[in-house]
Order: sequence, then C-alpha cells, then structure tokens
Amino acid sequence: MDKAGQNRKVQDKKIQSILISQPRPDGEKSPYFDLAKKFNIRLDFFPFVRVEGVSSREFRRQRIDISGFTAVIFTSRHSVDHFFRICEEMKIKISQDCKYFCITESVALYLQKFILYRKRKVFYGADGITQSLLDVIGKHRDHEKFLLPCSDIQKNDIQDYLKSTNCEFGLAMLYKTICNDIREILSGQAYDMIVFFSPSGVKSLFENFPGFAQNGTSIAAFGPTTSRAIEEAGLRLDLKAPLPKAPSMVAALELYLGEVNR
Repeated sequence: MDKAGQNRKVQDKKIQSILISQPRPDGEKSPYFDLAKKFNIRLDFFPFVRVEGVSSREFRRQRIDISGFTAVIFTSRHSVDHFFRICEEMKIKISQDCKYFCITESVALYLQKFILYRKRKVFYGADGITQSLLDVIGKHRDHEKFLLPCSDIQKNDIQDYLKSTNCEFGLAMLYKTICNDIREILSGQAYDMIVFFSPSGVKSLFENFPGFAQNGTSIAAFGPTTSRAIEEAGLRLDLKAPLPKAPSMVAALELYLGEVNR
C-alpha cells in the first residue's frame, strides 16, 4: 500500500476516545457532552498549557500607555481577562469610544463581563479565522491606534499585517503561557484523537514527549496557526477547524465523526 493509501486507512479509523487539550467545561451542559453521547465516545479534558498573568510591575516595564490607544484587538478570552485585569490593577479608565476587534463572536460576547456591550463599538471576524478579523481591521486601519494584548508566545500573523499596512499599533505582553505536565494522562492510556487549540499546546506535547510518535492517533487543530504548528512538527493533521459549515471545534468534530464512525 502506498503512503497516501496508508494515510487514508489511518484517517478512516473509527474514533472511540478523544483527548481535548483544554479544561473540562463547567457544569454538565456543553455541546462536547452532547457530542460524546451522540457518537458513544469517551471525551477526556486536560489542559496542555496554563496561563499566568504578568504583574503590574512587569507591565510597567513595557512602557505601554493603554489610554493612548483607540482600539484593542482580542485574539482570545485570556487576552480579554488580562487586559481588563491590568486596567483594574493600575486604575486605567478606558474611553467609551474605544473600539474592540475580536477574533470570534464568542470572544466578542465575552466582553460583556467587562463592558456595557450594547453601548460599545465591537467588531469580530465572520468565521473565526484570522483573515476575517484582518478584513474587519482593514476597514478601520487609517483611523485607529491599535493595541494588541498578547502572551509571551506571540502569533505573528496579526502583527505582520499591522506592520505591512502601516497601522499605528503597539504590543502589550499581559500573560505567559506555561506548559503543563501531561505525561501521566498520555502515558496511562491511548487516545484515538487529540485536539489542539494553540501552538503552545503542540509545544507542550513535545516538551513532555520529545520523541512523540503519532502512529495511528488522529489529530485535530483549531485555527490556522495551530494547524501550521502541527504540520511544522511533522505530524499528520486529520481535521482542521473552523470549517465553512462548522465554525466551532465541536461542529467540526461532529462532521468528522459522522464520516469516520458511520
């Protein structure tokens, strides 16, 4: 059998267990649990990374004047949490005219924890991919000064766009991504699929298992930078999300399982 045929055979293998590299959802109402019940599969959750916020003292060293920016770009809920945490700790007041640009609608809606959503100017990409967010930013690039809250592990695609289009912008490193010890969960049992949500999760896998061999394990990735990290690590990527008909990882998994588990 040629390599393509071997790959098809692996990808067509039925999935009975999936490891989600994120914390277990709170409560018992989650589309993940509905997915597990529908396909009679085991879903386990374990975060491959954890996030720790920088202190106010560390932030001051960056010499960033948050009040001097007219727009903020949020790429995750973590960036939202730590942006408003720093503002509260340093007693920084955000203008009501400030605009917020979010990678997805869910991140945009998450802002309701911190602002009066209906009274603010909030924008987000149509389908959860970076390019959609950049298209939205592009319509405002000549009129705003953008702040991009980020972790110590930066995704360069947005930064590169801001540079290439001569946008006025600044970076604020507000949190650090730290690899968790995942050896116990992956050494104790095998999974048919592992789902990744960030390049940091891929990094954590190889920090814990430097000689990791994929063998028959299927791999799913959310977001283009995560997909790129998996492929650059030499792994076979079986499922990319979001998809045109599946904007979330749960929806993409449902389509995939509907094919391979039928």
